[in-house]
Amino acid sequence: MENTSVIKTIWLRSESRPTERRTPLLAEGAKELMNAGYRVVVERSDNRIIKNNEYENAGCEMVDAGGWMQPMDNTLILGLKELPDEPDVITNPHILFAHAYKEQAGWKETLTRFIKGGADLLDIEYMTRENGVRYVAFGYRAGYMGAALSLLHWFSKQTGKSYLDKPLQPFEDADILDETIASIGEGVKKPKVLIIGAGGRCGSGAAAIYERHGAQVTKWDHKDTINIDRDAVNDHDIMINCAFVKSKTEPFIRKQDIKEGTRISIVTDVGCDPFSDFNPVPIYSEPTSWDKAYIEIFGEGNKSVDLIAIDNLPSLLPRESSEEFAELMLPHLKVLNNRENEQPWTSAKAAFDEAVNRMNNS
Repeated sequence: MENTSVIKTIWLRSESRPTERRTPLLAEGAKELMNAGYRVVVERSDNRIIKNNEYENAGCEMVDAGGWMQPMDNTLILGLKELPDEPDVITNPHILFAHAYKEQAGWKETLTRFIKGGADLLDIEYMTRENGVRYVAFGYRAGYMGAALSLLHWFSKQTGKSYLDKPLQPFEDADILDETIASIGEGVKKPKVLIIGAGGRCGSGAAAIYERHGAQVTKWDHKDTINIDRDAVNDHDIMINCAFVKSKTEPFIRKQDIKEGTRISIVTDVGCDPFSDFNPVPIYSEPTSWDKAYIEIFGEGNKSVDLIAIDNLPSLLPRESSEEFAELMLPHLKVLNNRENEQPWTSAKAAFDEAVNRMNNS
């Protein structure tokens, strides 16, 4: 096999998770990549928000889902969420959100598949500048949708059964989401909300929708979490975690903080990393889902909070999420044929190498 680090083909795989409708590459972007000299292959998907015929009309080579599993020369596989369990050995480099570098559950198994095949795992989360700031993220829409779900839950619970009691369906666009929240929240008491990590893209997205729908918003950043005022946290109806946590930190809320006489009733964890030791919301052990969007977490006595912790929130708003993300990603895809010298890819490769070394030495 030729040196697969010289990328000539970008292969957009079909996502294996049924609820994942987003894409990191639009049809227009695929056409730009082809104009830049790449071969672009797209796996057919009836679930993806961008239709197969749009890619086909752009000139992409269309193939059946799962073709990425076969070894190929000079080909990089592009996706978003986790890979299926097979194949055991991965021979082509991949771009995705791997959720493996913070020693999450299954991280060693994930890395081993790439090590065996001699392939690089380029995690989108670690495409960073020298100061650690990420080049590409779904952060804004993740915060936006996390806040939206908490508002839908809060408003609807004031009048009876929660909107989140039925399985979630994606919103075709942001206008429909806004109309739904406004309709349910009409004439209902507005919540007092605490956003942790308010200064980032995720926190900005959360603030935008909270403020538009009349919530009273408190904004905290890193300095506010060094010595956490537990009483202040509990004096809010909703707490939403939008912080990007890279190391162990003081928990933002603990089970012992959920106690009688406190105001807090909804906790939304956009970070959604319960399998990591770095989890700043250590009150739950696994994410919630589209089918069961929230769970009740009990603290002291009969006091409980409703926890929302869905790990693919932006997919509930797949069109806007994909459009914004793909626009950020496209310039970096164009330089994949020189990735050894391009900052976002050298950072991602360094993070992979560091995780592999840590695993080998553990």
